[in-house]
Amino acid sequence: MSLKPSIANPQRHLPASSKAQAPRSRGADNHKVPNDLELKNTLNQSPETNDEHSGSLITVLIAVGANLVIAIAKTVAAFMTGSASMIAEAAHSWADAGNGTLLIVAEKKSIKPADKSHPLGYGKESYVWSMIAAFGVFTAGSIVSIYTGIKEWNATESETNYTIGFIVLAVAFVLEGISLVQAYRQSKKHGEALDISALGYVVDTSNPTLRGVFFEDLAAVIGLVIAAAAMGMHAYTGEPYWDALGSIIVGLLLGIVAIFLISRNRDFLVGHRVTDRMHEYVLSELLNHPDIDSVSYLHLEWVGPKKIFMVAAVDIAGNQKEEHIAQKFEEIENLFRSNPVFQEAILTLSEPNADTLTLPDIVTPL
Repeated sequence: MSLKPSIANPQRHLPASSKAQAPRSRGADNHKVPNDLELKNTLNQSPETNDEHSGSLITVLIAVGANLVIAIAKTVAAFMTGSASMIAEAAHSWADAGNGTLLIVAEKKSIKPADKSHPLGYGKESYVWSMIAAFGVFTAGSIVSIYTGIKEWNATESETNYTIGFIVLAVAFVLEGISLVQAYRQSKKHGEALDISALGYVVDTSNPTLRGVFFEDLAAVIGLVIAAAAMGMHAYTGEPYWDALGSIIVGLLLGIVAIFLISRNRDFLVGHRVTDRMHEYVLSELLNHPDIDSVSYLHLEWVGPKKIFMVAAVDIAGNQKEEHIAQKFEEIENLFRSNPVFQEAILTLSEPNADTLTLPDIVTPL
C-alpha cells in the first residue's frame, strides 16, 4: 500500500513566530546520530537561520554605498588622469553599485511567502537576480576593462599627474576594505557556527547575496592593487602599455569572478542538493522518530537561501490503518515544517521490500 505525497499548502509556510513550535520527538537510541555542530546549528533556530537575511541586507547596503562613492571619485580621477586602469576601475565600481542594487532586489524578492502559484515559495528569485548581477560584472566590468586596455595599449604618452589617481585608489581601498570586512565577518560568524572557514562558507552557502558581495569586494580590493601597480609602472617608466596591461588584468579578474558567480547561481537554480552531512543528519532525525521504522528514500534540495524542500519515503511502525498513517505523516511533516529551514516536508510510504537507508559510522566531510 502507498499514499500520495501531501499537497504543498501555502498556509503552512508562515513565519516561525506565527507557528507553535512542536517539540521534536526522539525515539530510543537505535540509530547513530551524527554529532555535528554544522547540522545542529543549521537545522535549529541559530544565527544561521534567524539573522542571516538581515545581516546579508546590511552587508549589501554597505557595499552599495561604498561603491557609489568610489564610482564617482574614480570617474573624476579617470577624466583627470586619462588612465586606462582608472577608467577600468570606474567602470568596475559603477557595475558593482548597479549589481548591489540587484542583490537588494534579490533579498526582497526571495522572502515573499508561498502562494498558490509558487507553493515552494520565491526563494529561487534570489538566484535569478544574483545571476543577473553576475552578468553585469562580466559585461559592464570585465568586457569594458579588457576593451579599454586593448584600446589604450599603443596610446601616445602624455604628461599626466597621477597624484589624484593614487589618492582616489587609496580612499577606494579603504572603503572597499570596509565592505569586504563586513562580508568577511558575516561569513566568519556563520562559518564558525558550522565549523568551517569563512571562505568555505561563502563558497558553499545557499545565500547568493552574501557570496556575490564577498567575491565582488574581494575582486575590487585586488583590482585596486593591480591598478595602483599599473599606474605606478606607467609613471615610473613612461610606457603607457603598463596602464593598459593593468586594465586588461583587472578585466580578466572580473571575468573569473563573474563566471564563478554565474556557475554557482546556476547550480542552485537547477536544483542543488544539501551536503552529505546535512543529509545524514536529517536521515537520523527521521530514523529516531518513534513512529518510523525505516527510510527508503530521502530527497533534500535547496529551494532558496536557507530553505530546504524534503521528500522522504518511510515505513511506519506497526500495522496501522491508512487513515492513521496519514495522520502520522501529517504530524511528522509538521515537525519539520515548524523549523524555518524547511520550506516544505512531504512523506510517503516506502515500496514493499524497498532497500532502506542507513547512517554511515563516520560523517562525510563537506
